[in-house]
Amino acid sequence: MTVGFDSPLPPARTGVADYAASLLTALRRHGTVQVNSRHADVHLYHVGNNQLHRDIYRRALARPGVVVLHDAVLQHFFLGALREHEYVAEFVYNYGEWNCDLARQLWRGRSSSGLAQRYYTYPLLRRIAEVAHAVIVHNPAAARMVKEHAPAARVVEIPHLFASPELPSEGEVLRYREMLGLSPRQFVFGVFGYLRESKRIMNILRAFHRVHRIVPQSALLICGDFVSRDLARAAEPLLGAPGVLRLRHVPEREFWLAASAVDACINLRYPGAGETSGIAVRLMGIAKPVMVTTGEETARYPETACFRIPPGVAEKASLTEHSVVAASLPESAREIGKRGAEHIHSFHSLERVAEQYWETLCAYGR
Repeated sequence: MTVGFDSPLPPARTGVADYAASLLTALRRHGTVQVNSRHADVHLYHVGNNQLHRDIYRRALARPGVVVLHDAVLQHFFLGALREHEYVAEFVYNYGEWNCDLARQLWRGRSSSGLAQRYYTYPLLRRIAEVAHAVIVHNPAAARMVKEHAPAARVVEIPHLFASPELPSEGEVLRYREMLGLSPRQFVFGVFGYLRESKRIMNILRAFHRVHRIVPQSALLICGDFVSRDLARAAEPLLGAPGVLRLRHVPEREFWLAASAVDACINLRYPGAGETSGIAVRLMGIAKPVMVTTGEETARYPETACFRIPPGVAEKASLTEHSVVAASLPESAREIGKRGAEHIHSFHSLERVAEQYWETLCAYGR
């Protein structure tokens, strides 16, 4: 069997590209896999919510195969890919002619789509879910969204993969911390990846202001590029607060240095888009305690293997309290990190995940 593999790949600066590169190598241990092949027994299409996936989405409709949804809310993909009349038509296809006026309202207010809850309420999945032979998702939230749009769709939940990295030595990590101006005694929180409104950057910065006053030996590393100029402008005054360190996008080797240098990771998502965070899986995989938003997207993580932060009005207070506990009781935080690593290595290992992909491709691809 020959598998056609359609996905962004490095050097594209996206988590999907890194994910796909690891999966591609692992799948080739099972059989023949060709990138962007026109002639294959089954095609595996990686679909996400940015414009790198535009041609892949079109190919998935024209030449149906198995689709893996890295984001189960494609609303923002369509806002960027379509013109107004096309967007309205797609919305009507998903939710009925009576929602035509709502579609126009959403289009005209799209500048607020990054944070406004109503955009996340309409994932626009019907067309791709109806066409695909099977839809692979990474969590129960995404599975539910697909079934709501296409009840007859065949949905397979496969955990987000973890590819074990070659980690830097302890000496390299200490030197990196020193370069950042961090002492060995400081407890460092890290935020990684593209910085957007739904990653709760403003609440994280505001909560850390309180945390730093209570635990002066704490620090917060913000590592990544802003995707919104408005968010960047709003965050700028807070990025200069005591204890806050700023790095822009870093290459893979430095990412693992920075990830190894922090003591805990903050990885919040609200509103949720049915995505499983690759950053959270990576940091949990190297035994860092991770703070995640409570919800279906994170429901598979054991309660004792992460910090859970409720969304909504309690978010900032809960984040502050959990951060103070982690920084004050670092041994307890490290124990949570160890439990997280055990879970990731048991259920998210690259070999285990690739085997599940291959079984799905064999079952649904012919």
